[in-house]
Amino acid sequence: MKRRDFVRSAGAGAMAAGSLLAGAPAVAAGKKLRWKMVTTWPKNFPGLGTGANHLARLITEMSDGRLQVKVYGAGELVPAFEIFDAVSRGTAEMGHGAAYYWKGKSQAAQFFSAVPFGLTAQEMNGWLYHGGGMQLWQEIYAEFGLVPTAAGNTGVQMAGWFNKEINRVEDLEGLKMRIPGLGGEVLQRAGGTPVSLPGGEIFTSLQSGNIDATEWVGPYNDLAFGLHKAAKYYYYPGWHEPGTTLESFINKAAFEALPKDLQQIVTNACRVANQDMLAEYTARNNDALHTLVNEHQVDLRRLPDPVIEKLKAVSDEVVAEIADKDPQARKVYESFVRFRDQVKAWHDVSERAYLNARAGTAAPTRC
Repeated sequence: MKRRDFVRSAGAGAMAAGSLLAGAPAVAAGKKLRWKMVTTWPKNFPGLGTGANHLARLITEMSDGRLQVKVYGAGELVPAFEIFDAVSRGTAEMGHGAAYYWKGKSQAAQFFSAVPFGLTAQEMNGWLYHGGGMQLWQEIYAEFGLVPTAAGNTGVQMAGWFNKEINRVEDLEGLKMRIPGLGGEVLQRAGGTPVSLPGGEIFTSLQSGNIDATEWVGPYNDLAFGLHKAAKYYYYPGWHEPGTTLESFINKAAFEALPKDLQQIVTNACRVANQDMLAEYTARNNDALHTLVNEHQVDLRRLPDPVIEKLKAVSDEVVAEIADKDPQARKVYESFVRFRDQVKAWHDVSERAYLNARAGTAAPTRC
């Protein structure tokens, strides 16, 4: 009888334990998680800062409030260029910035933001999502305890604002310009002096003469910063950033601790934000450029062909040299170039051919 009592008692205990375990997922499902997202952008800055806000809102709403994300602008929680380390350490769960800011961490990281004369926004998305780029990006960031995602794209940017005319290659000599990433290395090779500055310091540096020129993004963001008040000439095309991917990186431990459905919500929210930002820039740049040229009488100029040709030749050298010096960069470079060459053959007979036809310009194509 004692044995039967023990068995009944043990069975009741097991059932109680089982009901507790069964209830555990429900408790976890009802728990509200609060994440911090730190950014390299000024708080609520149009396009970039508001893109981070949009992503945070998407995650919060898609999860029905189970995962709530609060955004901190540059300098609010950590300085702009320290967000990579902050998320890696777990000070914040998410970051929002651009991968070329972290070339000091990994030379290969730059390929996942913008490569001079590289991929357009449409081509970048093709490479990342269906050409092996995302897997390479994940491999590199895993070393820092991070999970990278694409979370926005500006499209083709402008060459920038200049307080000096650029009429020939020699005009690049000694030019002090705010320009990050591979573009900065190309400028240096061409005789200029690249300067690294967060967005919030650009206007005063240009106005005070600490720099001679700056690239930022394009008409939408440049108008918001009032850069037309600090420089005379506005040059295009944006050779250095033909389709700049913005990123959101996530602390790997925090991400893996999420239930599978919340992981899917986070990654898919990033894809939605990635698409939406490009759509917004495509729409907003139109009106902003019209305002700059027609209301503020901005001197809009195209870089001379010899300057573009020189920058293109130097870009090819710089990118290839980075690949030669770093095994990770070599692996990414080979994937990037292979995809670029393949997609170029297609776009020569599709996107480029159509744009030429629309403009009434015939252009030879080859496949």
